[in-house]
Order: sequence, then C-alpha cells, then structure tokens
Amino acid sequence: MSLTPLRKNRDFMLLETGQLLSTAGTNMTAIAFPLLVLSETHSPAKAGLVQAARFVPMVLFSLPAGVAADQRNRRRLMIGSDAVSALAIGTLVAAIAIDHVSFLLMLAVAFVDACASVFFSAAKSGAFRAVVPRQQLPNAASVEMGRASTVRLAAPPIGGALFGIARILPFVADLASYSFSTLSVLLMRTPFQEKRERDTSPLRSQLAEGFRFLWNVPLLRVSAIMIGVSNFGVVACQFALIVLARREGLSSAAIGGLVALTGLTTLAGSIASPLLRRVLSLPHILLSEFWAVYGVVAFLIWPNVYVLAAALAVQAFCFPNTDAAINAYRYAMTPDRLVARVVTVATTIVVAVMPLGPLVAGLLLDNVSERLTIFVLTAGTMIAAVVGTLSRAVRDLPPLEDVVTPSASPAEAG
Repeated sequence: MSLTPLRKNRDFMLLETGQLLSTAGTNMTAIAFPLLVLSETHSPAKAGLVQAARFVPMVLFSLPAGVAADQRNRRRLMIGSDAVSALAIGTLVAAIAIDHVSFLLMLAVAFVDACASVFFSAAKSGAFRAVVPRQQLPNAASVEMGRASTVRLAAPPIGGALFGIARILPFVADLASYSFSTLSVLLMRTPFQEKRERDTSPLRSQLAEGFRFLWNVPLLRVSAIMIGVSNFGVVACQFALIVLARREGLSSAAIGGLVALTGLTTLAGSIASPLLRRVLSLPHILLSEFWAVYGVVAFLIWPNVYVLAAALAVQAFCFPNTDAAINAYRYAMTPDRLVARVVTVATTIVVAVMPLGPLVAGLLLDNVSERLTIFVLTAGTMIAAVVGTLSRAVRDLPPLEDVVTPSASPAEAG
C-alpha cells in the first residue's frame, strides 16, 4: 500500500503548522523573559532563576503528564494546556501594561506556563505518533526538527526586536500563538490514541512500566543520559551568551541575532539530516554533538561573545541529526499505550539538570571569570564525548532502518 506524502497528510500538516506558530511565540518569550528580568532587577542571578523556572516543571511533572496523556483524552489535554498557558502569559501582559511587574510575578508566570507546556508536549507525542505512519517516522521527525530549527532562527531576533520597541510585544505575540495551536488541534480528524482499556493500576506502577521499557532499550537509555548532560551545557551557555552580550552593550535585536545563529545552523543540520543518515552510522550521528562542544576551546583562548556564539552554532548543527534519529527510533519501538510515558521518561532524564543551567551560569558570571564559567558549563559534555565513544552500547547500535517496521497506527489504519 502506497503511503500519502507527508506534505499531503492533512492532520500532520495541521499539527506542524499550529506548533510552528505556537513555538514561535514561546521562543520569542524565551529571549524576552531574561531581558525583562534584567531590565527590572539588573541581576543575572535572578534572570537565571526565572529561566530555571521554565525548566523545573519538565523535571517535576513530565512523568505524571506522560501517564495522563496515555490514560486521558490527548486532544482535550492539549487544548486545556493551551488555555492555562494563555492565562499565565495574559496575566504578565496585563502587569506590563499597567507597569506593575514584580520579580515574583515573572517567576510564577514562567513556572505556570512551563507546567502547561509539559502536559501539552506529553499529549502531542501521542498525536504525532497517531498521524504519522510508522514507515514515515524518520522523515516526519526530520520535518519536525526543521520546523523547530526555523523557529529558533526567526523567533529570537523578532522577539528581541519587539522587546526593543515595547517590552509587552513579544508576550502579546506569545499569547496570540496559543489560539493558533488550539485551532489546529480542533481541526485534526485522526484519533490521538488507539482504543484501550483504562489502566487502573497505581500511578507508581504505570510510571515504572514506561521507565522499564526505556531502560531496557540501550539506545534510549544511553542517549537520554548523554543528551541530558549536553542539554545542561547548551541551556547554560545560551543564557551566558545573552548576559555577556548585554554586558558588552549589544542591543536587544543584536542579542536576538546572536541567539538566532544557533537556529540557523540547526536548520542547516536539519536540512542535511537525511543525507547524513545515509552516509553516517547512528553512533557517529549520536556522538557528533558531543565532540562539537570542543569548539568552545576557541572562546577559552579568545573570550569574545561572537566567538562563543560561533562555537555554540557549530554544535547546534549536530542537534537535529541526533534528535531526528533518536525520536524516530523511540516512536517506532514504543506501543501506543506507552508512547507518552516513554517519551516523558526520556524527557525527564534529558532535562533533569537543565533547570540548573541558567541558575549555575548566572551565579558563576556573578562570581568568576567568563572563561572559567564557560569551561565549567561545558566540561560535562566534553567528558560525555569521550565516554560515549568508548561505550559498547553506543558503538553497537543497530541502524535505524532495522527497527522501523510496519505496524498499525491510527494514521495507517485510516
């Protein structure tokens, strides 16, 4: 049976379009939040704390969100999550409009918005798996990474420029983006989950089932731990880049441009991903982003914000190649009844230390040199590159094509 091309898959395109706009709004506020905190408090440490609040919910609530997405109606969960995020950002918009913004309010809004995003993402993983036939998962994962890369390229400079015009604008744009996300979910026709009996076992048992599944697959286990280490350094260095650029007197738009450089190279890596999957083995693809972090040695020699931005951009080229392969492998191997739990278990491992990234970066920048800060933030990834190269579990991973096999999903069953 011939498969419908992804570009003609109505529900896949609706999902990706809605998330394109929603993710654009989120990425605008990703740069607007630290700029807003810095303008209100003039404290890198407090800005780091607010950024950390955007990651803490991924650690606290990813696992319960995975259970909810596997047991409840995923469509309703996505719509409800969008509503909560819109309410949180709307509160901040109102506070900025009346010039009554406090540090605690910014902290609370960042936290609540991130909590809702965790539940939305857990349900979306099931929706993605439902609308894409299994044979097309690698290509669909590449398309999704390309969409995310495009947003990372365009949204930061737009967010920075909007903030420069008026502090309220990037948050208004984010508020509007949630309506597009909700509309796309409402228009999709494919059921977001297969028919299943509700699991009445204790929450702890349901969580353990997802964890056991992931832990028994070497690729998922090893890659989750290694990517978690890498993500800590990436998040921390991106925050450090914003602070260092502000110290050097760059405008908000210029800072957005530096952050967007990472999006540009990530987009380039996404475009190159299908070719790289054909010519490189999965172990090489997996390890590339870890060895690329050694580019920050250039910053240790010449501590210039543009050198740091370039080093981070080189590493970013490797992100989509790793993520597309790992995501496709995870979706292909995981049954529908477990997909949200397995994805959120992996997410929890990957982001467990990410909330510490901006916080550690802010504290270091307040107390030690810029060189030492960047070295400390990237040392773990450098070690992971060596450990991963020596790991038999990574070296002996099977090709992705060997594990992507036909299986009935809602998209294939029609």
